[in-house]
Parts: sequence; C-alpha cells; structure tokens
Amino acid sequence: MTDRRTQLAANLARVEERIASACAAAGRKREEVTLIVVTKTYPASDVRILHELGVRQVAENRDQDAAPKAAACADLSLTWHFVGQLQTNKVRSVAGYADVVQSVDRVKLVTALSAAAVRGERELGCLIQVALDAESGERGDRGGVAPDAIDELADAVEAAPGLRLDGLMTVAPLAGPYAGRQRAAFDRLMEFSSRLRGNHPAANMVSAGMSADLEDAVAAGATHVRVGTAVLGVRPRLG
Repeated sequence: MTDRRTQLAANLARVEERIASACAAAGRKREEVTLIVVTKTYPASDVRILHELGVRQVAENRDQDAAPKAAACADLSLTWHFVGQLQTNKVRSVAGYADVVQSVDRVKLVTALSAAAVRGERELGCLIQVALDAESGERGDRGGVAPDAIDELADAVEAAPGLRLDGLMTVAPLAGPYAGRQRAAFDRLMEFSSRLRGNHPAANMVSAGMSADLEDAVAAGATHVRVGTAVLGVRPRLG
C-alpha cells in the first residue's frame, strides 16, 4: 500500500505540473481548472489513497463497477461523476451515488434521471455530451448528441425536476472532421458553451481533455479535465 501511495503521489504531482504549465501557457489561473480523476477499473483502495492525496473529484463509466466502489467510499468527501454511456435501466442506481452525470445525450435519459433524482430526493448535475463526429439526428460513436441537438436537451434538463444543467462535455472524436485535431475539437466545444450560456448563464462547466490531450483542453478553456491513465497507470486489457 505504501508503494502504491508513493506511485500515485508521484503520478498526481506530474499531472498537477502539466495542468499548471498549461494554465500558465494559456494565461489562465490554476484554480480555473478542476482535475477529475477517472478511477474506472481500479479498486476502492486507490480512491481512498487519492482522497488522502487531496483528490476530491472522481469519475466512473460503468455502474456495475461504480456503485459498489462509491458505497465503499461513502464516508469520504468526494464528488462522483458518471462519464460513460448510460442506459436507462441503470439510471436509478447511478442517481443514488453520482453527483454529476456528464453523458446526457437524449431526452429519454433526461426523463429517467429526473424521475430517479426526485425519488431519491437528490439534485443531479447534468452535462450534455456533444459528439463532434455526429450528423444531425444521430449519436456519436462514443456517445453524445450532434451539436444541433444541444439546445433541445439543455431546455429539457433545465425544465426537469431534480436536475441541474451544469454545461457541456465532449470526448475528442476518433472519426470525422475533428479526428486527430483535439485543439480544434475543444475550441469548437467552447463555441457551443458560449452560445449555451447565452440562454443558461449558470451552465458554465466545460469538461474536456484526458491524459493524452489535457493541455489542448486547458488551452481551449476547459474548466474540468478527466484524467485516468496518467494518474493511475495503464489499465490492464480486459479479456
């Protein structure tokens, strides 16, 4: 455990240095960017170490892994983000521990999240996941809605009991015009964010960037970066 703590502390320090350097290069204050550590596939013991090291925001992408982990860490002051594609049959469970759902990409999901939040007497923050590789009316390969559906979903979240519209999220696309162009993708997301805030001023959260491209996200103006591998190490292949 001591070795693991040393390893995580060193990794976390390197990521912190990267974020600080990216902020300095972009003329931004370090406190403008929040680190979310993506703990998927790693045990609750790692989450506990990260908490000891000062991490307060963690993310998961599979309910079957996240639910028991969140329960095992219920005594810690953590904000849990759900970042994976979410099926409606998992919504009730996710709404029990997640503070923010970053992968809202259809009205049916908004309806289900609202019902679960009200039932659990909770308020869930919601980010609309934007798919920069999706054509109008379609969803992206990695989840998310086409840009022209942002306004409709934002209005649905805003009107839904138990939900709070926090902003936008994207994953750098692997196909389409922004494939391999992370900075351009994140700049485009910021344009959508600026437009969204015109009608929803409080929806100012922009979640973008991961281990490989967090500098591009910070340069574009992201408020939150989601980092897993650079903190926890390379994940073992499944199967």
